[in-house]
Amino acid sequence: QLVESGGGLVQPGGSLRLSCVASGFTFDTHDIGWFRQAPGKEREGISCITASTGNLYTADSVKGRFTISRDNHRNTMYLQMNMMTPEDSGVYYCAAGGPFIASGQRICQDQKNYGMDYWGKGSLVTVSS
Repeated sequence: QLVESGGGLVQPGGSLRLSCVASGFTFDTHDIGWFRQAPGKEREGISCITASTGNLYTADSVKGRFTISRDNHRNTMYLQMNMMTPEDSGVYYCAAGGPFIASGQRICQDQKNYGMDYWGKGSLVTVSS
């Protein structure tokens, strides 16, 4: 399972770090990603990284502001979010799956064919003054 923490309310321009602890499977062999669902929108993959090659994808909407990372010793993945805007508000989900023969971008953008096996319950992030 995946257990998230770190969501909450942050002012525009502020920062948050989401954490996601994995248990019950071999974390370091799985591809991982962070997805978010904004109100009224479909869930989107915002950053994914493969286990085997470390191939990294970050969506244009968050590039330069958000950073995904993993600590295999702690079975934990992180999403550092900086310079946040109200458009970053939504429910954030951590996910793990595969390993896939695919790039981080394909995993993030094509969940129909590269569906993650494990999902966190979601963390609500609200960016507002």
